[in-house]
Amino acid sequence: MTPKPLNEDVTTLLSAARSGDSDAAERLFPVVYDELHRIAAAFMRQERPDHTLQPTALVHEAYLRLVGKEASTAYENRAHFLATAAVAMRHILINHAKARATLKRGEGKPSAAFDSTLAAFEESAIDLLALDEALNRLAQLDSTQGRLVELRFFGGMSVEECADIMGLSARTLQYEWAHARAWLRGQLPGV
Repeated sequence: MTPKPLNEDVTTLLSAARSGDSDAAERLFPVVYDELHRIAAAFMRQERPDHTLQPTALVHEAYLRLVGKEASTAYENRAHFLATAAVAMRHILINHAKARATLKRGEGKPSAAFDSTLAAFEESAIDLLALDEALNRLAQLDSTQGRLVELRFFGGMSVEECADIMGLSARTLQYEWAHARAWLRGQLPGV
C-alpha cells in the first residue's frame, strides 16, 4: 500500500491544479477521494432514503467545481480544500432540493403521485431547504457558529477537525457547537 502524500504534497497539487495543470488535478483526486467520500457520505446520511444522488456522484460533482476550469479559489492546504468541499456539497444538495421542490409544485414536468411509503420517508427526512435557511440566518447572527454547523453537520467533521480548520480551540468550538445546536433546535422543530 502506497502512503498518501503529506499535507504539503496536497497543497502543491492544489496549487498546480489551480494554475491549470490538468495532470496535477488528476493526481490530486485519488489523494483526497477517501476524505471527500467520507464528507459526502455524512451529507447523504442526512438525506431522505430515496435520494437520487449518491455519495460518489456528490464527490465527483463537488470535485469538478473545486478544481475544474471555473474554480476560482486558491486553497491554503488540505484542510481548507476539504472545508470548501463541504460547502460545495451543501450547495449541490440545496440546488438539487430546490429543483425537486420546483417539480413537486408543478413548475416543471408533472410530478408523479407518491405512494404512502415514500411520503412517510420524505416526512421523516430533514428538510434541507429549511435547514439551509436557518443556517444562513445563524451565519448572519454568528459567523463562527454558522461555519461550525456547516462543517460538522454537512462536512461530518469532528470538533477537533473544525478547530484545525477554523484556527480556534476545540474547547471554544464545543461551547459554540452547544449554542448553535440550541439555536437551531428553536428554529427547526423536530430536529
